[in-house]
This record gives sequence, C-alpha cells and structure tokens, in this order.
Amino acid sequence: MVSHTVAGANGTELFVEETGVEDGPPILFIHGYSQSHLSWTKQFESDLAEEFRLVAMDNRGHGNSEKPTDAYADSALWADDVQAVIETLDLESPVLVGWSYGGLIISDYLGEYGDEQLGGINLVGAISKNGTDDALAVIGEHFVELIPGFESTEAEESVETLERFVGRCIHDEPTAKDLAFILGFNVMTPPRVRTALHSRTVTHDDDLRAVEKPVLITHGAEDSIVLPEAASEHASLIDTAETSIYPDVGHSPFWEAPDRFNAELREFVSGL
Repeated sequence: MVSHTVAGANGTELFVEETGVEDGPPILFIHGYSQSHLSWTKQFESDLAEEFRLVAMDNRGHGNSEKPTDAYADSALWADDVQAVIETLDLESPVLVGWSYGGLIISDYLGEYGDEQLGGINLVGAISKNGTDDALAVIGEHFVELIPGFESTEAEESVETLERFVGRCIHDEPTAKDLAFILGFNVMTPPRVRTALHSRTVTHDDDLRAVEKPVLITHGAEDSIVLPEAASEHASLIDTAETSIYPDVGHSPFWEAPDRFNAELREFVSGL
C-alpha cells in the first residue's frame, strides 16, 4: 500500500491510497455517503492487485481527508477533486468506480470534464441526482427515515443511526467484525458533512446522456438504500451501458459478493 496526500479543489487535502501494479490499467474507486477508501478492502486485498493499479480516495469531508466547514454544495468542487487525483497520480484513462453517492460525484465530474479522459465507468448502487422529487423517487425509506439521526450532533444517536445504516447496506446480517470495521470509518464523517451532502440540489441526466465511454451498471436486487429502479434509469440514459443485477444482494455488491464483483470488474476493465 502507498498513501498520498493530494491537493483537491481549493487546496482541500485528500487522502488517497493505492496498491497493485504501478503500470497496470488504473482503477479509481470513489466511495459513498459517510464511507471511506476502506470500503474497497475486498478489492484491494484481492488478486485484482496482480493486474491493475488500484487507487481509492477519501472524499472531501470523509475518512482521512480534510473536512472543510462549507465546501460541499458546488459540483465543480467534487469534479475538481477527482481531476486532481487523476492528474497528481498520472492516471492514464482510468476507470472510475463509484458507489452510491460516489455515482453522484462521478456525475459531477462528467458535468465539468466529460468522459474524454476516462477509460470507462462502473456505477455501483449509484445515484446521479440529489435534492429533487426524481432523485428521492429512487431512494429507499430505509435511508430516508435515518436522515434525522445522520444529522444529529448527539453522539449516541449518531452512532446508533450509523449502526442501523451499516446493517441496511448489506442484505444479510453483517458479521460483528464487519459491523465494527465499517462503523468505525463511518463515524469519521462529521454530522455537518452528512447534512451538507443531503442539502445539495443537482441533476446530471444530460451529462449521462452525453457519455460515450463504456459503462457497467452494478446493482443489488435487494438494495433498499438506492432502489434498483436507479439502475434502470441510468441504463435508459446511457447508450453505452450494460447492467449487472446481483440477486440476494443489497446496497454493497463489492462487499457482499466480492468474487463476482471482482471478476466482472476485471472483465470490464480488460475489455476496454
């Protein structure tokens, strides 16, 4: 493992970790809401590292990255963060893998930079809009009902909410070890950051329609956080998309079914 500090938009310090083959095809993993680069542990510790350059960033406000007070509303900031990682680490035609809110960040990137510099995109249980009725239509009640607790500054309520959230991200009951591990990096995101993420109003339908590079849409059939209808909507917007639905899997295909996820990602990237 090699760790980097990358200067993102407005100089925000972003923590980035990488492993794998230095000159292999690069894959940049972008995690979801209140998560961190550690979400991708089952990819970083797999045989994907024998073929590819695996890079994972902590989004602004998350994990080990800097947590500015007010720097989350502008799509350009999120896009520039991704571009900063690509440029600083000299990632040539990277495949962007975005989980959940990471899909919105990829959409922010597409709105600012298009897909010319990318090799491809993998949207995983992803959203691409926020703060509108259309956006809310594909968000499950299992997430919506937790929002007050996500925003709470009372430690006990906040942690209890995050524990429920982690459990709902996985279709089967998480092991005690997995729950503790995932909960640990979820609590590193301050409630004010989660509030800021909820508060954005943005839509990227036109940016997705403009995508020309190959796209793989990955979604759990039992996802109760971002409903499978989101995958269908993305497939209808993106002419180059192919869709892979995972039965008996919830919001975290890369964690719940890592063997299948890693095999499909390997096939996707190798075929570009």
